[in-house]
Amino acid sequence: MAYKPHRVVVVAMEHFAPLDLGIPGQVFRSADSDGRHLYEVVTCTRGGLPVPCEAGYQVLPDHDLSVLDSADTVIVPGIHGGSAWDNGTIPDDLASALRRAARYARVMSICTGAFVLAAAGLLDGRPATTHWRHTDRFRTFFPQVRLDPDVLFIDDGDILTSAGSAAGIDLCLHVIRQDHGSQIANHAARRCVTPPFREGGQAQFIERPLPEAGGLSTAATRAWTLTRLHEPLDLAALAGHARMSVRTFTRRFREETGLSPARWLTRQRVEHARHLLETTDLPVDVVARRSGFGTAVSLRQHLHAAVGVAPLSYRQTFRDTAGAT
Repeated sequence: MAYKPHRVVVVAMEHFAPLDLGIPGQVFRSADSDGRHLYEVVTCTRGGLPVPCEAGYQVLPDHDLSVLDSADTVIVPGIHGGSAWDNGTIPDDLASALRRAARYARVMSICTGAFVLAAAGLLDGRPATTHWRHTDRFRTFFPQVRLDPDVLFIDDGDILTSAGSAAGIDLCLHVIRQDHGSQIANHAARRCVTPPFREGGQAQFIERPLPEAGGLSTAATRAWTLTRLHEPLDLAALAGHARMSVRTFTRRFREETGLSPARWLTRQRVEHARHLLETTDLPVDVVARRSGFGTAVSLRQHLHAAVGVAPLSYRQTFRDTAGAT
């Protein structure tokens, strides 16, 4: 049987956000295994007609909405205008096509693409996010949606939404990681020259103040920490490396990452444990020590909280796609 890649269908709307439209093709086509693309990305519009954006050009897709019937994943990029933006509605044919696709395909939005999904009724009663600047407008049109404007993206199983454009990259990498494991997702991130992992629950960067000119940053300490995840690091040790008081370090760390130092450290340790489980045959207790959790019990608790499965189940799930060494 011939290999068939996972088909991603991008729905381009009038007044599309140019960067958002290009993200799926760039990120998903960067995911490959043994020289094979794992995803095929195609773009469609209503009637297969060209659609303009506010950057002074238009795109002419290869497909109309009928291609949604063959989609494994559907993505709606952000919009800067149109009926979904102006009054919270979309044309009936588009709404019907999206609802039909949602019966069998995973559906995603980037940034204000959530307006389109909400207008189709796909977000009713469900958690979702969009760009923090447009939350009031979104809530006015779609009060039935459980909007959370303080996160980068939300994975609600078959429906996924993200905040701004960069969060759309994070969401696409998250999907690749869920489909094929961290090794392939990290490789795709490197090809796109983007950070490989920002968890969805991380806060959006909502007008965070920049460090003062000449002020100290926590970046060097974060890099130092990543080489010592197996060590018993605490807040005092991190602040000491940064040569700051604990109070100043905590404040600057949150300004720069949107997370507390403890929460950030736990997430890095979970990500390192996932990588070791996918790419090595190390026993779980050794993985726990090398990732800084100390015991298999602690690793099991933290991994279950992050991804909902135990270490051995996680390893079995991703062994074939990641390839243990």
